[in-house]
Amino acid sequence: MKRQHHVVAVAAATLATALALTACSAPSGGSDGGTDVVSGGTFSVALNDDPGSLSPLTGVSLVQRALVAFGYDSLAYTTPEGEVIPWLADSWEVTGTSIAYTLKDGITCADGTDFTAETAAANISYQADAANGTFWFGSSITADMTAAAEGNVLTITSATNNPFLLEGTGSIEMVCQAGLDDPETLTDATNGTALYALSDSTPGSEYTYTKRDGYTWGPDGVTSDTEGLPDEILGRVITDEATAANLLLSGELNAASVVGADRARLDSAGLETESLLNPIGEMLFNERADRPTADVRVRQALTLALDRDAVGELVTDGNAVESVSLVNQIPLTCVAGGPEWTLPDTDVEAAGELLDEAGYELGSDGLRSKDGEPLTIRFIYDAGTPSHGAAAEEVQQEWNELGITTDLVAEDPAGWSTDLYQSYDWDTGFIQLAPSSPVVLSLFFLGETSENGGYNFMAVSNPEYNALATEAFTAESADEACGIWKQAEAELIERVDIFPLAETETPMYLSGVTLDRPGAIAPTTIRMLG
Repeated sequence: MKRQHHVVAVAAATLATALALTACSAPSGGSDGGTDVVSGGTFSVALNDDPGSLSPLTGVSLVQRALVAFGYDSLAYTTPEGEVIPWLADSWEVTGTSIAYTLKDGITCADGTDFTAETAAANISYQADAANGTFWFGSSITADMTAAAEGNVLTITSATNNPFLLEGTGSIEMVCQAGLDDPETLTDATNGTALYALSDSTPGSEYTYTKRDGYTWGPDGVTSDTEGLPDEILGRVITDEATAANLLLSGELNAASVVGADRARLDSAGLETESLLNPIGEMLFNERADRPTADVRVRQALTLALDRDAVGELVTDGNAVESVSLVNQIPLTCVAGGPEWTLPDTDVEAAGELLDEAGYELGSDGLRSKDGEPLTIRFIYDAGTPSHGAAAEEVQQEWNELGITTDLVAEDPAGWSTDLYQSYDWDTGFIQLAPSSPVVLSLFFLGETSENGGYNFMAVSNPEYNALATEAFTAESADEACGIWKQAEAELIERVDIFPLAETETPMYLSGVTLDRPGAIAPTTIRMLG
């Protein structure tokens, strides 16, 4: 059986250092097609990079956010089908400006303390303080939110109408009080209410999470005693896909993402797969004033000059999927009905005319320059993604024919961090965002630039998008909000602030296990197979 869900890892900033994990889904309490489940043992999963900090408050890379799920629970759980069900909260009541969560009884933290509605309120207050610079601030949690506790009821109030209060606040990973009191302790340890807690780690190598006793508050009634749960979760840093494939085939790994040439032998071996939607060919642009891509005409020309079919074929390794939204993670908020934008057809002649208008004239040497400076585009891509290199070379060839000098830069994790957040020495490239809703997407386009502590590392300033996004935040209903958000998304495409050149369905292979991955692997759904 092969089941495919269109989901991808959580929104992140160190974007190409993704933990590309998915899984063959089974119901949260069950097994796969009658195969017996066995309790105990170790679930071993490949990580394609080291996560660094494990903090759920500030971690931004996809590897970090994936590991956060192993150590922390949320108020509500979103299934792979997009249904929101109880988790730490037993029930909730929602209005346009408030949500009241009634917490389950008996919830405890990894440090042995009780988790109360008061602690939950402290989490929301911490997240709503801009000075703390948390991952969810500005998207799921906003500065106009307040939280209060009375008994076992947590009430979150928004000063403005918010049609996505449940989807936003319900997804926040809850930290126990000691972690909130000293956030630095969360860098290399966990302190949440999760079924598993970090018990050992060797940075750059392995991260071990051990099952807790007395856990009774999981989604769909999962407890510490649920049959089929592993005793440990082991995250192994394995950066080479061939090595990960070998370990899958030998049974030393239970789960790993493989997107390159090794897929063929894993398919031949009959391993189960599930595919996540991966915006692998998405392009972003550095719009700071000192970069050529600050000029919308240059951005338009770069995209018009591309043969999307040729580049898409290479970047997806022959598995291109047409993009239908800039939102590509469960619960896929505001995706239904398709986009209000279309991507332009290739038009090299129009691209040249736009560059002429922008002042980049074609010289006798066949190269374009402006005021004596050649038009040079620094194109960055992930060195660890096998298909990126070949696709980048195709882009270089196509742009060279237009008189553009293209410098290709294969980034490692340190390079991503330096170029995107410190030196800002890049123009465009295969750089992906993976939001679950347009609200999360807005974090990267509506918010402050990274120089000012925000997530807008591209320095985008799109007035039309900003106006529509601001309007969407105060819509009276989810349907109305989604309509406005789709218009806002179209403005990003129109101005070429983002270019979804090609997507693909990225397979994750697994052996001896079933699980759900609604965004990140849900540890309560892991079932070891006998």
